[in-house]
This record gives sequence, C-alpha cells and structure tokens, in this order.
Amino acid sequence: MRISETNNYEIISKLNEPVQNLHASLYPEHFHPYRYDAVKDFFQNMIDSPSFIFLLLEESNQTVGYAWLEIKSYPGNAFKKIYTSIYIHQISVLETYRNKGYGTQLLDYIYKIAKNKNISMIELDYWLANTTAKQFYAKNGFDLYREFVYKKI
Repeated sequence: MRISETNNYEIISKLNEPVQNLHASLYPEHFHPYRYDAVKDFFQNMIDSPSFIFLLLEESNQTVGYAWLEIKSYPGNAFKKIYTSIYIHQISVLETYRNKGYGTQLLDYIYKIAKNKNISMIELDYWLANTTAKQFYAKNGFDLYREFVYKKI
C-alpha cells in the first residue's frame, strides 16, 4: 500500500465517480450525476492551489482511492478564535477495497500531514443519508460538534 500526494486531476476525476454518483443517488435535487468532463474541468482549475492537497492510495500499482483535503485558516473576530484546520472534502476507496483498513490508513496519513503543519484540528462533513461515512468517521474517533439544518418552504 502506498499513499502519495498528486496533482493529477485526471486520476482524481475518475476516482470521484463513485462519490458523485452516491451523492446524486442520495440527493438528486442537489447533485448532478457524474460527468467526467465537468468533474475534470473542476479539479483541473483548482488542483494546483496551495490550500488543497490530493492524496492517491495505491495497492499493487493500482490506484484504489483518494482524499481531497483543504488547509483552512479561520480568522478570529469578536466571537470566534483564530484557528487552522485540515478540512476533508472527500475520502473514497474503490468498493472492492473497502472494509480492509485503507480508509483508516488514509486518515493516518492525513493526521501526519496535520502534525507536520502544526494543525490540531481535522474537520469534515457528510450528508445525513450517507450512513457509511457516518459509521466510518465515528469508528475513527470523529465527534459531532456542529449540526447544519434546513427547512424547505
């Protein structure tokens, strides 16, 4: 197993397909079905930004997963303190490689990045219907500290 940083937006775009299709199936009113060209254009336009980090997970010379991270610096104000976090936008492992510890190994790598950058907070969110994500992050020690709610009118 090997984890490395990448700026190969084409590979990331292909690996995004199961994530996008899951979101589109759970919340079709919010998400487009996966469209490679649109996703590729999106990642191509932002992959070299210094605030984003993309990780590739490889097993036996095959790419089996990825993580999309963002270094976020939150300014302080009269109400909130200044802090920096690593925000996990997406973690995905191909279905045939799931439940074998690969996602946890990606998280461990992310923790090392945070430690090397003196960042003590990892943040993320997931859609409520994505129970697999909820279980995975709970199993890996993530705690709920904020809820996002809505009302349709």
